[in-house]
Amino acid sequence: MNVSATKLDFDESMMWVDLSDGRKLGVPLAYFPGLLRATPEQRMQYEMSGNGTGLHWEALDEDISVEGLLMGIGDQTRGHSLTA
Repeated sequence: MNVSATKLDFDESMMWVDLSDGRKLGVPLAYFPGLLRATPEQRMQYEMSGNGTGLHWEALDEDISVEGLLMGIGDQTRGHSLTA
């Protein structure tokens, strides 16, 4: 089954992703230091790519796949991951 993002929200410490299958996924912002350091306004300036299979922040140079989120993969571009 191909799951995609339908909506994205944030609070002080979490990114909340509504998924096409009805689930809501909570991801700690600490998994993505670029988003953690961003202002609330910068976080909301995202685009959904690939019909919701990816999330992109142009100004933050951040790209996140929904598949990666479901697998528990954090930021790997800067040497950060869930296991690091």
